[in-house]
Amino acid sequence: MAIERTSNNRNQTSRARRRQRAPRHKIFVSFHDANMEEKDRFLNLIDGHAVDKSVHDDDIDDTNSRVARVRQRIRDDFIADATVTVVLIGTNTWQRKHVDWEIGASVSKTENNDRCGLLGILLPSHPNHNARSIRSSLLPPRLVDNLQGEDPYAKLYKLPDNPSALQLRQWIHDAYLRRRGHPPNNSRLPFGNNRSGGWATGWQPSNRIPERIYFAETG
Repeated sequence: MAIERTSNNRNQTSRARRRQRAPRHKIFVSFHDANMEEKDRFLNLIDGHAVDKSVHDDDIDDTNSRVARVRQRIRDDFIADATVTVVLIGTNTWQRKHVDWEIGASVSKTENNDRCGLLGILLPSHPNHNARSIRSSLLPPRLVDNLQGEDPYAKLYKLPDNPSALQLRQWIHDAYLRRRGHPPNNSRLPFGNNRSGGWATGWQPSNRIPERIYFAETG
């Protein structure tokens, strides 16, 4: 038992040291406007580690613009020098076209900017926050595309009730490192408009999409 406790203590010390060493990264936060207060709390928690350039509904007039052009503007004008994109997931985030466009722009390498690392964080207000997994249909589709496989480009976490800034910094740093690994999946056609439907049903994934996504281990 003493040996086991010693081993556990060493593992905890090692994890703590890794978190302390996690460097600062400029991040872009993608979210639904309905979760503005939770987004602000998240930014306050990681104060000094964020580039708050999220796109709001009235920031871009996309009425007569091609989606590809809007995504390029998001990448070059809004996301700019960010290196990691954090998708904050509330009840209806999967419906929002700007979230889809922001994810697509984030993982695209352009002439002016490299691609961003990517992670999703389920907010405490989401009805499935206490579960071990979540239906794919309740997450942004383009995020789901990058949560699959043995070496996925993105990971999905749950925001704790009392989150640690060091823990969040480590999640962000891990996403930064993953962007040099398995390439992202950005093949899905972009949203043309915001999606409709209830939060309990979500969108309709194809058979190749797993029914449920499990949250990453955070211990």
